[in-house]
Amino acid sequence: MMNQSVEKVAPDRAVRRLRHDIDDRPMIVIWEVTRACQLVCKHCRADSQPVAHPEQLSTQQGKDLLDDIAAFGKPYPIVILTGGDAFERPDLADLLSYGSGLGLHMALSPSVTPKLTQESVRQMHAAGANSMSLSLDGSEAATHDGFRGVPGVFDATLVAARWMRAERIRLQVNSTVTRDTVEQLPKMLTIMLDIDASLWSLFFLVPTGRGQQLKTLDPPQIEDVLHWMADISDIIAVKTTEAPQYRRVLTQRRAAKEQGLDPRDLEHRGELYHRLTNETAALLAGRELTRRPPRPPIDINSGRGFAFVDHRGDVYPSGFFPHHCGNVKEVGFRHVYRTDPLLQSLRRPEEFHGKCGMCEYQEICGGSRSHAYAVTGDILGSDPTCGYVPQAMREPHERPGHATHATS
Repeated sequence: MMNQSVEKVAPDRAVRRLRHDIDDRPMIVIWEVTRACQLVCKHCRADSQPVAHPEQLSTQQGKDLLDDIAAFGKPYPIVILTGGDAFERPDLADLLSYGSGLGLHMALSPSVTPKLTQESVRQMHAAGANSMSLSLDGSEAATHDGFRGVPGVFDATLVAARWMRAERIRLQVNSTVTRDTVEQLPKMLTIMLDIDASLWSLFFLVPTGRGQQLKTLDPPQIEDVLHWMADISDIIAVKTTEAPQYRRVLTQRRAAKEQGLDPRDLEHRGELYHRLTNETAALLAGRELTRRPPRPPIDINSGRGFAFVDHRGDVYPSGFFPHHCGNVKEVGFRHVYRTDPLLQSLRRPEEFHGKCGMCEYQEICGGSRSHAYAVTGDILGSDPTCGYVPQAMREPHERPGHATHATS
């Protein structure tokens, strides 16, 4: 999802920086248009319900929200309509068309249910959905359908992906990474290549909602997955959700390469990295691959260039916090984003607590605020999923000029 507010990257840059003032406007706004959904996904942050909440934003209130977002002016934020299942709203095409008519880049994140058909994909594309995303949480039906709580969703997702590509819709695939699914990543990579996904986003599970019952990776395992992602980033565009330390990893790898070192930092890689790497090599052997310059990630974070509006109009830094910052029906989205004290504090990473506030990578990373809150209860606290030790916290003999890497 490119946007003219993103600064172009020189060849030696690992991370894209926003050109506009993040205190003034976000780059991405996700609107949960409804909580209604027929799936019962194990990792969902929310409790889905079979029918729409009576207080969800009406069609007119939704249009008012889109008007408010467009009033930021250029560069307009990207607006992603999600759920629940967005197709549970009968006015979905009207909302997409209205937002597109305002000049907004409209994206759609539907659930794979019987409401998602080739014709409905075509209609939503015509209405203004320039890109769509699907979820695929395993390389086989047993894993993915087990996540979704409904049999047959895995096969239906692959069919839907091909519909979207046939309609020339930019396709993003979102995959949740847990201890039970991480070993399937290499096989999932081959699926991404087969369906011609434009972008693969790996979501590092936040233990909230129903996701509390699943097993998260530990910091060294996450580090291994991030390095594996960097390795494959020249054959498919990849990004992370709730693992902003990927941007730190890419920056470290670029610096290591410039010093003539192996950017994979093999000395500190664990068994998981080697298993993923070996399995990937075996699966891709003999396959003709198109390699391209990696797609640098963008330095946005919860409340910092990013915001979430739920079905009733409450604004959150992301979808994984129980405390909202205001309601769009009362004061408007722009007012909430620009003035709420919590959102403002999330744009000041130098004021974060613990090692995230001391880290030299805080401006491009800042840690997962969702993981910090879910585990410690402190939204400004250290991200417990990151194993990196900031330079300011190391012993003198471990600092640059003595020893280099310290990632555990």
